[in-house]
Amino acid sequence: MKISGFSFARNAEKLYFPVGEAIKSILPVCDEFVVAVGKGDDDDRTREIVEAIGDPKIRIIDTDWTDRERLKGRIHSAQTNIALRECTGDWCFYVQADEVVHENDLPKIRRRCEDLLDDKEVEGLLFRYRHFWGDYDHFHISHRWYPEEIRIIRNGMGIESWETAQSFRRKGNKLKVAGVDAYIYHYGWVRPPCLMQAKSKEMSTTHWGKARADAFYADQEPEFDYGLLSRLAVYRGTHPSVMKDRISRMDWKDKLQYSGRPRVKHKHDRLKYRILTFIEQKLAGGRQLGGFKNYVRLKNR
Repeated sequence: MKISGFSFARNAEKLYFPVGEAIKSILPVCDEFVVAVGKGDDDDRTREIVEAIGDPKIRIIDTDWTDRERLKGRIHSAQTNIALRECTGDWCFYVQADEVVHENDLPKIRRRCEDLLDDKEVEGLLFRYRHFWGDYDHFHISHRWYPEEIRIIRNGMGIESWETAQSFRRKGNKLKVAGVDAYIYHYGWVRPPCLMQAKSKEMSTTHWGKARADAFYADQEPEFDYGLLSRLAVYRGTHPSVMKDRISRMDWKDKLQYSGRPRVKHKHDRLKYRILTFIEQKLAGGRQLGGFKNYVRLKNR
């Protein structure tokens, strides 16, 4: 059995994406790793960061991001598919540049791939998510945040990244998936407030276009406000070991709000989502009620 890791990145350092940690976190279970590195700004060091990992299993594909594909976030799936098409494994293991896997989960992931290798009905594996917010101590348990997503797919079936690259489909159809007892640690909303605002503007640019994004953010504060963190769940477990150095360098806690009345409210703070979350967590056993699922979960898998 062969597992190919794959990802994409651009301007990772200046936007505080832990791309090096993301790649290193799954390298032990990968036989190869393909990463599409987009041409970034003049001071972009993404390629150097990936090269510095120094693992011969890593192969870099240099790319350009076209304006046409950038609209509506399609550039992310286009870049994902560039890397995916170069994968040669039986399974393809996807991590985005802000997603990290805990080393304790790697043996379980490999065993699951081995056990399902010949079960051709299974087209992908579904991971659970921990969405961290503001710092490394708080994460979302909320109806507004997706609890699971596909991160391993079977190769050679015509499966491709779908729309904004959150998930995958085959000829437009949802994949049939089995679960894996492992988490994706999502750090996309943990960065200094000024860089969080810069990342938000970059994401808006890929969806709206540069002119609209520039106009919108001209009236925004220079630093992102995460709101009141005390409403979030407190994480008491361990983080992936590859994140140890990055976590130790966190220096923006003084800019976060841990008590008092919220300075700002985000969508997950809205009353209807808080009520839905309460019902799901207290009355439905943690099962999300409704909500969009981009997969078909196979029974007893």
